[in-house]
Amino acid sequence: MLHTLRECRGLYNTLLAERRDTYEQARDSPSWYTQKCRLPGLKESNPALREVHSQVLQDVALRLDLAFKAFFRRVKAGDKPGYPRFRGASRYDSFTYPQSGFRLEGNRVFLSKIGHVKAVIHRPLEGIVKTATVHKSATGKWFVCLSCEVEPQPLPQSTEAVGVDVGLKSIIATSDGGSVPAPTFLRKKEKELARTQRRLCEAPKGSREHAKRRKAVAKVHERIKNKRSNFAHQESRKLVNRYGIIAVEDLCVNRMNKNHCLAKSIMDAAWTDLTNKLTYKAEWAGRTVVRVDPAHTSQDCSSCGHRQVMPLSKRVYDCPNCGLSLDRDTNAAKNILRVGLHSRREASPPQEAHVL
Repeated sequence: MLHTLRECRGLYNTLLAERRDTYEQARDSPSWYTQKCRLPGLKESNPALREVHSQVLQDVALRLDLAFKAFFRRVKAGDKPGYPRFRGASRYDSFTYPQSGFRLEGNRVFLSKIGHVKAVIHRPLEGIVKTATVHKSATGKWFVCLSCEVEPQPLPQSTEAVGVDVGLKSIIATSDGGSVPAPTFLRKKEKELARTQRRLCEAPKGSREHAKRRKAVAKVHERIKNKRSNFAHQESRKLVNRYGIIAVEDLCVNRMNKNHCLAKSIMDAAWTDLTNKLTYKAEWAGRTVVRVDPAHTSQDCSSCGHRQVMPLSKRVYDCPNCGLSLDRDTNAAKNILRVGLHSRREASPPQEAHVL
């Protein structure tokens, strides 16, 4: 598998250099189809490519084509372009069988041109298997991700609706008064992470000891990532199982990360990962997720609509107009639910009137 990964990375860099040189010389760029047709010739000049499945090599060309399409899309949108870069050994960590060349046999996975590989199958396959992606993690673990085509399994209908406000103190606050404290996985592992990073800096770069200590740092990050992902899966599943309509904030997390005082806590909360998991689980279960504009949801009174300035240090919303006293996150969740239901009614097509 390491050989296949190395050859795929080399092919990616070769095709990227071809696109760059062709543009510099002729102001043109070869298409994905053109580069795909050149693969047999590249196999003649580099016999090592013959040891890699043909469709895996074609997927490498497709990845590069998608990278350039994303580059041109960002250029047209006026964003930071980010020209596709050459991949080092640590920046190319997967290859894909897009159609065939793989199969599952008991507790082993057969990969064409590689052979049978022992695997821990954590759950039985469902539906029709379409693709297989082999991924190598930073800690040296290998994973095979099988993409399957399955039919959705909707849950029983629920008439309950809820607004969800995400935050740093309570990562989830619902409009019915519920809340989930922020787990702060990164904060809890900061001392261990700092200790392993100090030991990494002490080792000479390029040495075996440096590689060993770098892997130790990666393991700490991996444990934090796994805990955070598991937490997001569990909490999103609870919301989807109970509520039929879920209104959430449509946050721009990248812009919020410019606040250097809160950036680390915001990244540790991983709001985007939580809402993404909530969205796909809701679609699978036949639920509805409504994303609303978060503007003024923390400043408006959920009872009378009065608006006032609410600094982050003020955790209770006291309305001078109607006398409401409520936790600021719960108040915001109620506003999110109200806006979400209103936007959903506006988006629904009007029903035709029948005259009898």
